[in-house]
Amino acid sequence: MGRPDAFYIAPEAFAAPFALTGGEAAHCAKVLRKRLGDVVRVFDGQGREGLFSIAAVARDRVGLSPIELTDVPPPESRIHLAAGFSRSARRDMFLEKAVELGAAGIVFWQAARSQGRMPDAPKDAWTATLVAAAKQCGAARLPGLAVEPGGAAALARDHGPRHDRRYLLWEDPGVSRRLAALDVAAPGDALFVLGPEGGFEEAEARCCIEAGFVPVTLGPRVLRWETAALAVLALGLLGTGQD
Repeated sequence: MGRPDAFYIAPEAFAAPFALTGGEAAHCAKVLRKRLGDVVRVFDGQGREGLFSIAAVARDRVGLSPIELTDVPPPESRIHLAAGFSRSARRDMFLEKAVELGAAGIVFWQAARSQGRMPDAPKDAWTATLVAAAKQCGAARLPGLAVEPGGAAALARDHGPRHDRRYLLWEDPGVSRRLAALDVAAPGDALFVLGPEGGFEEAEARCCIEAGFVPVTLGPRVLRWETAALAVLALGLLGTGQD
């Protein structure tokens, strides 16, 4: 038997009596045409997941009976990314791959060279992309999503202290410490800050460095922001020895 189809229930609704509602119910009943007794995987994006049998199928609600419930603990190594906001067609790809590679958190911040203004809160469409990626790869946890409109100063002040280690991915030629030399997968929370499509302004980088962020480089090549972000996550995944 193949891997069961996966469905998402928001954390506040992940409780008995378990049920799929809204779009998840429609996808289950109308698109995949699940029937009574079929087994599905359900997760809440915060580590709770389980196998369920379908107990009832209605137009806008699919009742579920738990077979096995699991609480997946957070990993020892947790990588968070703070990316300068960019109007990028590659943002969905980045969010998708961030789930697959195990990002613990994502913050989009308003940089001086950001293209346009960020929304006041993470978009529902961003969360939907994370959920779809988790269904595909079997992840039990979704990265936390946040936006920081206050620029580099607010990012360094309000987000930096929450993490055990803080790094600035800076393309400045004077930066000699290489990302590959770090133990990216060390236990604890690490925050990696990236600029937007046009890179950091000098004042933004200096603000982060003065707040305790260690500047590191990925090498001489000019990488797109999402490529640099995924390189960090890939090193972290390899460092943990996960399959």
